Amino acid sequence: MDAAAETSLQDYLRADIVAADLPDLQPLLGARDLLRAFSTLFHGGEESVMVRLLVLRAIGERGQAPDWSPQELREHFAYLDPVKFDTVIGRLRDNDLLLWDGQTQRYRISPAGRQALAAIGMLLQFNREGDELAYVTAQIAAGQAVGRVRSDDLQHLLSRLNELREDFDQAVLSGSEHRIQRAAGTLQHAWRWIEKGTQIVEDISADLELDSHTHRVAQQIGRAQSAMLRQASVFQRALSQLDRHRVHLGASGLSSSDVNRYLRELDIDSLAGIADDLLTRTAIPAFMLAPIALDVAEYELVEREREAREDQSLPPAQAAPSAEGSPAAATDFGYAENWLDQLTALAVGAPADDASLPSAPLSAVVPHDNFSLSAYRLSLLGLIGDPGAENREGVSASMARLPLAWRVEPEFETIGHSGVAYMSRGRLDALSEEDLLRARQPRKRKAAAEPDGEAAAAAAAGEAAPRKRARAGKGAAADNENDDKKTASDDAAPKRRGKKAAKDTVPTA
Repeated sequence: MDAAAETSLQDYLRADIVAADLPDLQPLLGARDLLRAFSTLFHGGEESVMVRLLVLRAIGERGQAPDWSPQELREHFAYLDPVKFDTVIGRLRDNDLLLWDGQTQRYRISPAGRQALAAIGMLLQFNREGDELAYVTAQIAAGQAVGRVRSDDLQHLLSRLNELREDFDQAVLSGSEHRIQRAAGTLQHAWRWIEKGTQIVEDISADLELDSHTHRVAQQIGRAQSAMLRQASVFQRALSQLDRHRVHLGASGLSSSDVNRYLRELDIDSLAGIADDLLTRTAIPAFMLAPIALDVAEYELVEREREAREDQSLPPAQAAPSAEGSPAAATDFGYAENWLDQLTALAVGAPADDASLPSAPLSAVVPHDNFSLSAYRLSLLGLIGDPGAENREGVSASMARLPLAWRVEPEFETIGHSGVAYMSRGRLDALSEEDLLRARQPRKRKAAAEPDGEAAAAAAAGEAAPRKRARAGKGAAADNENDDKKTASDDAAPKRRGKKAAKDTVPTA
């Protein structure tokens, strides 16, 4: 039977777990005979359990003569059906709850059956509502009296005290007079057992032979009991506050609490009878704003239900989109490519001599279709001559490498088409090969190692040129006047011509 029990128990465990390796299972396996006694008593329907407990308790109540003969049992339980009675006696005897002495031909309750009767008797003794705290406290008191205080019993008491304290706090927070009064009654009923538990905890704490874990649980029980003792004053303050807000009905001696208590005791039919002919007309309070009341009613009756029915769960998982379908891959550069083709056509037509380089006013090439596209084309001109385009690819890099230069004058000219009213006067000029070489020369000097004095000065001038070009792009109107002065300075100082060419021919936005 033990091997079969082990096999069936192993079926409840995982394949890599052995029942003997579970510490929490060892006390239950050690008390298998006692647990089998309870299984015998409580197996089957409720009526069968009642009859077994009735027979076993009646046999165990005769303390002066614990042995029973079969004839005495039949006479004592004459009110039971003989066949059913024989079945109950046979089941109790087969499962070792009753012992049969073959020499004396008498029945006697087994030790396991006596323990089961004692446990059931204590449960029946504390059968009223709220007596679960008394039962746990009695178990601890019995163990402390015989010197066997179990940590499990202390944990049960601690758990029950914490549950009661949580229920009491919720009752106070609810503000309901009925819940507070019911919680106060529960506390008053459990008061005697709390005091008894306090004495037991003090005795346990003074016992130096117990282990540290049991002492720690006893201290936690003491703190929980102290919190429970403070609940009485909390209930009193809450009831006093409710009493100040209670409404008294004239000089009748009745209050709103009395009416509430009376209505709560009525059934549904009685409440419906009281409500007859009372709800035919509804009061219209003049102090309420109808639009606000309508908004609140609409939310409570419609929107709240709609929010409750909405599916707020997360969408199902999906695979990551491919690179071809990403927004960056779908970007349309058609306008920029068209503008690049027009600028390329302007730059490619440059001859070898500098006398007849292609040139076009900005007012003739920039405006196109509408204002947004015209502004977009004008903003792309700032990419021309960008030194950082050497390591890039695409439309912006191709536009930065164009042999073009654009300049803006501090004047406005009227356009009147393509959504543009007026714009700054300026020109877009093509650069020759010599101008391009002079524009790139300062950067090559900067990359050379250990420059001499004159070369270092030219490199410094080349480094300063992009900063000046940046300022030229931001304030093109002001720099246009400085260009005339610097042109005259270029005629007097030929060595600074490289820096001047870089500034004039490679402007930035």
